[in-house]
Amino acid sequence: MLQIPELLAPAGDLERLRYAINYGADAVYCGLPEFGMRSAPANFTPEQLAEGVIYAHARGRKVYLTMNTLPTNEEADRLPEAIKEAAKAGVDAFIVADLGVLDACKTFAPDIDVHMSTQTGITNWAAARAAYNMGAKRVVLAREMSLQDIAILRDKTPPELEIEAFVHGAMCMSVSGRCLLSNYMAGRDANRGQCAQPCRWKYYLSEETRPGQLYEIGENENGSYILNANDMCTAPFLDLICKAGVDSLKIEGRAKTFYYVASVTAAYRRALDAYLADPLNDNFELPAEVYEELTRTSHRHYSPGFYFGREQARQATDSATYIREWEFVGTVNGWENGVASCQQRGKWSLGDTLEALCPDGRSIPLNPEWIENEAGERVESTPHAMEKYTIPTPELPPMSLLRRKTV
Repeated sequence: MLQIPELLAPAGDLERLRYAINYGADAVYCGLPEFGMRSAPANFTPEQLAEGVIYAHARGRKVYLTMNTLPTNEEADRLPEAIKEAAKAGVDAFIVADLGVLDACKTFAPDIDVHMSTQTGITNWAAARAAYNMGAKRVVLAREMSLQDIAILRDKTPPELEIEAFVHGAMCMSVSGRCLLSNYMAGRDANRGQCAQPCRWKYYLSEETRPGQLYEIGENENGSYILNANDMCTAPFLDLICKAGVDSLKIEGRAKTFYYVASVTAAYRRALDAYLADPLNDNFELPAEVYEELTRTSHRHYSPGFYFGREQARQATDSATYIREWEFVGTVNGWENGVASCQQRGKWSLGDTLEALCPDGRSIPLNPEWIENEAGERVESTPHAMEKYTIPTPELPPMSLLRRKTV
């Protein structure tokens, strides 16, 4: 029987949850202010989590809650109440990394599934099987695993154990993200979502007895981004990940914008649907528009990660800058009689190269002949931030997103 993998998208807040679901995610993962690996203020409150679960469940989607930090003694004392609150909100699973958190979830919310986070560092079938025997429904594999590693793990673990793997997004230079660089160098705890990302900084490397002599990785006197990994992009070989036995395809990015979440989710939805349309075909071809969509969000140079082995994963990053060829500039709140009602999220002017990204993944070129502000005045550029305006467009569904080409 054909295995239909789940597409799992990040949701840093309620707005991003809605966009992820409307742009094709089967499930989302999110966090509360405590016990999750992202400390940004835009996490969910308990009330928002309950609202998000209702929104997702009404559309047949799932919500997973990250509780994947390694708690201190003091934090462990607060775990039971946090678990009970999340269970009351109706989450479908907890994502955990710590054995104490796993035990607490099984004790205080025994009916809710537990997924072992990538922070657990599962790199082999024995660890995956052990997690299953301790009550885990799913394991989120370490990003260091190759396709062959995953296939072997799948063959040697119970079929009831679900396998989740990352398919897109930022890569950490440390094994399964367990890095102390930020703690030592900036006093910010990566285990609590406060990472200062010192791996993205430029470094020089020289040996103590040979002052001034830079080694090969520091290609010239300008230094080297020795620790700075490229972003992962697996869309061109998504079929191979599915055939290796992966049950859930995970997009990284809880700290990214809702535009990023919508764009990347829509692209992988189309990629996955293209594979599922002919899963027995050994010559999978990614639709060209899918990869084009993945170039329309801010990203580092793309890499296949470790999926084809460590040699293929070698990085050649020579910059810490992002590639930004398109800029998100607005949302579409409604459309009627050839006119779209929009809200400003970035400035653009008549004559700019525009596109609308629709929830079904279509990208529609736009060339509006006029812009009308809230006062009904025709203007040359969009009004101030968050103000509403109208433009003439082809038919656009609500929640479409507007972007402007910058290069």
